[in-house]
Amino acid sequence: MKKRATLKDVAREAGVSPATVSYVFNGKKSISKETQQRVRAAIEKLNYVPSLSARSLSTRGASKLIGVVIPQTEPGSRLMFENSFYSEIVGSIEYQARLRGYHVIISATDANESYLRLAQERNLEGIIVIGMYPDKFYQQMKESQIPIVLVDSYCNDHYYHNVRIDDQYGSYLATNYVLEQGHRNVAFFCGKLRDNGVMKKRLLGYKEALSEMGLPFRKDFVFEGQIDYDSGVEMAQRFAQENVPATAIVTAADILAIGVMKGLYESGVRVPDDVSVMGFDDLQISAYLTPGLTTVRQDISRKGEVAVELLFKNLQEPGLTKQEQILPLKLVERESIRRLPTKNEA
Repeated sequence: MKKRATLKDVAREAGVSPATVSYVFNGKKSISKETQQRVRAAIEKLNYVPSLSARSLSTRGASKLIGVVIPQTEPGSRLMFENSFYSEIVGSIEYQARLRGYHVIISATDANESYLRLAQERNLEGIIVIGMYPDKFYQQMKESQIPIVLVDSYCNDHYYHNVRIDDQYGSYLATNYVLEQGHRNVAFFCGKLRDNGVMKKRLLGYKEALSEMGLPFRKDFVFEGQIDYDSGVEMAQRFAQENVPATAIVTAADILAIGVMKGLYESGVRVPDDVSVMGFDDLQISAYLTPGLTTVRQDISRKGEVAVELLFKNLQEPGLTKQEQILPLKLVERESIRRLPTKNEA
């Protein structure tokens, strides 16, 4: 097996010192064009690939690595890539990082696992955390003193930068639209309701729209589960079996709504003829369904892009004070909501 070329081999081939080869790689010192050309010719001839860990040590922390933390479907289980929301936002983050010469390490963590050790071992320069985690996790992360951007989090700690949407307003928009179509008995399907979490905010938006219309909030109209396709199917089947007297369902995520539509279909319930369904996110697949899913659109790719922009701004300005960006929302009308005649129209 051919021995892997080392930095010293490159230096010997180019007739320069190992330090000069390092300078050519990291750009920390001005090197003549002639010397740079000799070094690069030697690299190409020897097929030299620099060690990321060695490069990190030589550049005092410039590992060119950022971490991305995403949720699991449940503790100890698989990552949530079943929901294309996560693949889209992580894809955006990876692309924006790559444009800046950085690589991404994707990890999942739960309430019992410290991410701090990994961050230190891999010498991460920055971290993007997607979703909500226990308070202990945020306290641990602060100890790293690494620039961190939170996405879709309502953690109020001033250490962290934040990118999110107004989840309560988005859910209000969704519910209000359904009510404007003449529905008065509207169920709400969501993920686990945690204090100050995204699902709790979306429940508040749902309740706000009901209250504005003078309608009572009914706990039996709220179905709580996981934000995934299978949970949507299960909740819809339970909704049909229990004969819940609702003519519409507002969901907290498109992936949930897609499962709901499947579960209703399997239960002999037609969408939107029997029950209307509202989504949240506007995943690409939502336009391909039959009927197309009416939903609230957030720019998922832009959310990842802004998260990277904030992170690199902090890398360039270590003393940067907390930054927060709230991205806009838009209602997207398709065919999954049936208009019911009001008393005045009947």
